[in-house]
Amino acid sequence: MKTRVITAAVALPLLLIVVLALPKIFAAILFGLMLALAAYELLMSAGYVKNIRLVIYSAVMAFSVALWSYFGCSQVWAAAGMLVFSGVLCTEMMLSHIKLRFEKISVCFVAGVVIPYLFSSIIRIHTVDGTGRFFVLIPFIIAFVSDTGAYFTGLYLGKRKLAPVISPKKTVEGAIGGVIAATLGMLLYMLIVNLAFGFTVNYLAVVIYGVACSAAGIFGDLCFSVIKRQAGIKDYGALIPGHGGILDRFDSMIIVAPLVEILLTLIPVAVK
Repeated sequence: MKTRVITAAVALPLLLIVVLALPKIFAAILFGLMLALAAYELLMSAGYVKNIRLVIYSAVMAFSVALWSYFGCSQVWAAAGMLVFSGVLCTEMMLSHIKLRFEKISVCFVAGVVIPYLFSSIIRIHTVDGTGRFFVLIPFIIAFVSDTGAYFTGLYLGKRKLAPVISPKKTVEGAIGGVIAATLGMLLYMLIVNLAFGFTVNYLAVVIYGVACSAAGIFGDLCFSVIKRQAGIKDYGALIPGHGGILDRFDSMIIVAPLVEILLTLIPVAVK
């Protein structure tokens, strides 16, 4: 617990500096590197793919998706990238003389394209002119505050198991506490945005964001816990002391970030 808190106290300010103070390309590169490491964790650490070439292809593709999101490249370039990536994976499958199974190729596609595209919603939110630096914090606030609220509520009030086989420590009470904490965190943040930066805030939308995205984050956490249980591992990695790997720390964000991106389009939470 102590290591977890110390790591968060050091890493969170650094993350805020990268996202809020530095040129946006630095954030895109950072998230791209994180996605490349996440691809490695899923394929190698979880034991799904041991072919180093496939891991490299997936990591490079993951990084490319992040840069594609930053530069806002056309659909043609996205299609070209997926065509090349798919072609390389299928070529490896043919060169293996059918020993490399399609299931492993599919996991590579998830690691190299699906997870990076979902997570890269953070980059796409960040690059919106005028509001990007304000709204990009929403997925982090919801995911991290929900996780903290769920942990402490479950620790002191948790009785009923939420998913005993998948994640034995999670409780129904903890999940409810996480949703409430995330909603309150969102209300506080958007109040600051309103008073300090002159945004007009839709507080009903704020509540919708808090409840829906926190619930989605819990779902995302459970999804990646299922993978860990099937792989027989405790953590995806050990890069972040007290937290595990990239996928251990940002598993919920992979679902929360794209949902926030969708909601920002359908139900704007604030306008300047």
